[in-house]
Amino acid sequence: MTIKERFKLTIEFFLINRPVAETELTYQDPFELIVAVILSAQCTDKRVNMITPALLEKYPDAESMSKAEPEEIFEYIKSCSYPNNKAKHLSGMSRMLVTEFGGKVPSEPLLLQRLPGVGRKTANVVASVVFRKPVMAVDTHVFRVSNRIGLVKNAKTPLIVEIQLSNHIPPELIHLAHHWLILHGRYVCKARNPLCSKCGLTDFCKYYNEKVKKNKT
Repeated sequence: MTIKERFKLTIEFFLINRPVAETELTYQDPFELIVAVILSAQCTDKRVNMITPALLEKYPDAESMSKAEPEEIFEYIKSCSYPNNKAKHLSGMSRMLVTEFGGKVPSEPLLLQRLPGVGRKTANVVASVVFRKPVMAVDTHVFRVSNRIGLVKNAKTPLIVEIQLSNHIPPELIHLAHHWLILHGRYVCKARNPLCSKCGLTDFCKYYNEKVKKNKT
């Protein structure tokens, strides 16, 4: 099976079985999303959604958060992973939004990456989710699922995965595909115990046919 055929079948499957796919992070506007995504690094969306209500009630926009010291922000986010670093990132990110972007979250990934705490993945998430930019954010789920299905070849880094996925997925579907792969990885194609018996992609999944199916015979 060619890569092109594998992508076609994968996209067709998700369009039928998961036509609506969205982030599980709770947010109301671009600022709330970028705050949530920064907090979500190595932390579950569930935990982030428990943290953000009180944090964003206190600091609802870049202007208000920019006036807070990292130590103040820390008190609201200390139950997440790496709270010290994230408090510094949120403080610096908010201040740069105010001083360089008029308090508004930019839509372009390269501009987003100038913000403290915002790497390529975070920038692509915000640009894709809020602004529908055709950029693919690659987290651990996207990386794992793409490699297992066989959508990417010799893809050892998130950047290589991003480039290969972006080359084969229609631009208008990239924001959807990002969530397809994340949700599939989170609930079906799990890291340690993938639920292959509940997966609709096994007919053409490289991992299933080369490792799971062979072990059954």
